[in-house]
Amino acid sequence: MAVRGDRLRAAVPTSAAAGFTTAAILLIAGCAAIGAAVAGERGAIGGGVLAGVFLAAAYAYGDRLALSAMLARPVSEVEYPELYRLVRELSTAGRLPVPRLCVSPAGQPNSFTVGRSRRTATVCCTHGLLRALDDTELRGVLGHELAHVSGRDILASTMAAGLATIITFPAGIAGFLPGRAGTRPAEAAAPGPAAPRGAAASGLGVIEASLMLVLGPIAALVIRLTATPAREYRADAAGAQLSGDPVALARALRKIDAGTAELALAPDGRLTSVGHLMIACPFRAEGFARLFGTHPPAGERVRRLEALAGYRR
Repeated sequence: MAVRGDRLRAAVPTSAAAGFTTAAILLIAGCAAIGAAVAGERGAIGGGVLAGVFLAAAYAYGDRLALSAMLARPVSEVEYPELYRLVRELSTAGRLPVPRLCVSPAGQPNSFTVGRSRRTATVCCTHGLLRALDDTELRGVLGHELAHVSGRDILASTMAAGLATIITFPAGIAGFLPGRAGTRPAEAAAPGPAAPRGAAASGLGVIEASLMLVLGPIAALVIRLTATPAREYRADAAGAQLSGDPVALARALRKIDAGTAELALAPDGRLTSVGHLMIACPFRAEGFARLFGTHPPAGERVRRLEALAGYRR
């Protein structure tokens, strides 16, 4: 079932932009207030300028930071011909430019889209996703990702990820220090974090956790203002309309939900900042990771998709 591009764009409004604008205003005001408390009028100006630099960096590098957090790399059509075929068909049906494609080595089944516009969009799939789904299910997931592109909400979501990464950068530095315990995305084939390696690992874990305790709520506020559960519901509906098979997307969401529960990623500073971009929450909904939760329940998403296909319960 082909979908006209204007209908698809109308199905996913740009509410994310309004949320990120609010977050940007709060950031600038907060930095200016802190600067004023420290150094008066000059401090307020300096704080505002610093916030502006953060926002500019999030705009310029948000997509690269998100892809880097998942160790994603660009792939060619020679490597993944079927993936390119599906994306090209869906892009043509939605009247969209064909996005760049990347693959992350993570074993967890998941996907996300970043970019500053429809022409600079990048769709990333994990190895786990490509292994777990059949062609019809993968088509549904790609339709969901392209619905984000068509809805023009990827700029706000990508900038939110970049800004949150910058805010939690000190915690990320602690996470890269030698001896730190945890699981990198490329090591996510096994569920849960790796075992601590001695007292040094434990100490660095405390440092990182302490920094995240201070900086995490600020980054979480930026993300929660930008990404809402309604955004995923709209992308599900528009993506199912684009792919022409709501039931296939529902099946994919079931598999992805089971896979993310089994192979949950460790919620460190970098990954928590990009989790909202993914089609399903990559962390277990417990502890500190709950601050960054923006995804609606998988069961409700499946119910809505099945209702879209005419199923009654």
